[in-house]
Amino acid sequence: MFTGIITDIGRLRSMEKTGDTRLVIETAYDAAGIELGASIACDGACLTVVERGTENGQNWFSVEASQETLDCTALGTWKEGQRINLERALKVGDELGGHIVSGHVDGVGKILDIRPEGDSMRFTFEAPEDLKKFIAEKGSVTLNGTSLTVNEVDGNRFGVNIIPHTQAVTTWGTAKAGDAVNLEIDMLARYVARLRQED
Repeated sequence: MFTGIITDIGRLRSMEKTGDTRLVIETAYDAAGIELGASIACDGACLTVVERGTENGQNWFSVEASQETLDCTALGTWKEGQRINLERALKVGDELGGHIVSGHVDGVGKILDIRPEGDSMRFTFEAPEDLKKFIAEKGSVTLNGTSLTVNEVDGNRFGVNIIPHTQAVTTWGTAKAGDAVNLEIDMLARYVARLRQED
């Protein structure tokens, strides 16, 4: 489980297709403190650490992504050098600063527009049609691993304000219109929808 509060911006060092796809990600996390088998959310996708180390003072870890993961997330569009929002899994006693995030990406959205609004940037996103019913005004949504609040909804389009601090400590400061984004709907919305199906 995660909170959607990004704690590092990693960089994709390499992406190698073997049976699955092996991703090596450089990080500021202390490699010695990353357990093999640990879960790290990489742009919101929960991936399992299979190797880690330090080379020339640079920490790194590697994960493996199945074809299913590449097909259902934006990871298939990644290129070497890509900056990646990272969050390590919650520990008991950690502060829940965002909202409860599973790290299971529900679909791939797209940035339609970015424009200044005060000191913040107003992003307009397009969600997949089958997910639009789960996105509510003033509700929570996870985009590229970041817990964000929805400002308004219009069909399958919705807006989010991203403040300067968030732009500085995540990859949102360099995002551009047309970018694909990993989208995870709010877990509460998922269960409410399921309960309504049972009625």
